[in-house]
Amino acid sequence: MIRIVSTPRLEHLASAASTARESARQATADANEAFGRHVRELYATTDRAERAEAITSEVGVILKRAVQELAAAQRELLLKEIEIRRLREELESEAVEGQTLTVLLHYGEPHTICASLDDAFADTAVHGKPADHVWRPLGERSARECEWSCEPFIYDAASNGFRRVFMPAPEPVGGAA
Repeated sequence: MIRIVSTPRLEHLASAASTARESARQATADANEAFGRHVRELYATTDRAERAEAITSEVGVILKRAVQELAAAQRELLLKEIEIRRLREELESEAVEGQTLTVLLHYGEPHTICASLDDAFADTAVHGKPADHVWRPLGERSARECEWSCEPFIYDAASNGFRRVFMPAPEPVGGAA
C-alpha cells in the first residue's frame, strides 16, 4: 500500500514531533529537578545520621564515665555504711561484766591494749616475735624479765573499770607474814 503524504499532513506530523520533543525536554527537566531534590535530601539525611552517630558516641562515653563514677560512689557508700555500722556497734556495746582486754607488755611496760589475746599475739608478730611462738605463763618471773608478755584484764562493774584477771600473790610488807 502506498500512502501519499500531503504537506498539511507533514506539517501536522512536524508539529506533533516538535510538541513531543518539547514534552520530552520538559519531562527531562522535571526529572533532573526531582533527582537534584533527591540528592540534596540524601545529603541532608546522611549529614543528620552522621551527627546523630557522633552524638551517640559522645553520649556513650559520657554514660560510661557516669557508670564508673556511680560504681565508685556505691563502693565508697558501702564502705561508709560498714564503718557506720561498726561505729554504732562499738557505741552500743558498753562495757559488760566479764568483758576482757589484753595489755601487751614490753619488758614489763604497757605497750598496747588489745581487744583479745589473739590481737596481742598478732601485734607481737609485727614487732619481730615469730607467729608460731609458744606463749608460757610468767610464773615466778617478773614481767620486766620478759621481752613480751600479755596481761589479761576483766571488766569489774563494782569499780567501773578493768582489773587484772590474775592478781599477784601479796608480798609481805616489811617481812611480816
